[in-house]
Amino acid sequence: MKAQDDQKPYDDINITPMLDLAYVLLVIFIIMTTASVQGIKVNLPKASSAPSLAKPSTKAITIAADGQIYLDAYPVSMTELEDRLRQAQAANPDLPVVIKGDADVQYKKVIEVMDLLGRLGITQLGLVTQKIVK
Repeated sequence: MKAQDDQKPYDDINITPMLDLAYVLLVIFIIMTTASVQGIKVNLPKASSAPSLAKPSTKAITIAADGQIYLDAYPVSMTELEDRLRQAQAANPDLPVVIKGDADVQYKKVIEVMDLLGRLGITQLGLVTQKIVK
């Protein structure tokens, strides 16, 4: 009769493996969250208020049909143009410049402006033209 008593069904659920798994997951969670917070302490440099990766602003020189020279839509003389371009070049040595000359302007004025840019050492130069529509 003792053999029948040994075969009685279990009334308890063995939760030991489930608790082992829960503890392992808890330990992994604690290690992962503290590992992402910790790190090597370094003294980071302070950034200036000016953005260092800013796109350089292009200066536009326009020569109207009457020979008047404009720098970014403001009328200037040749000496004022030279002074302002020197200031802009001091801030940005690779200053890009575009020249927009009217079709009726004397070619001499465009050459004078290009000569001025050459004296200042401005090498990034573009000439604006209009696309011909056929």
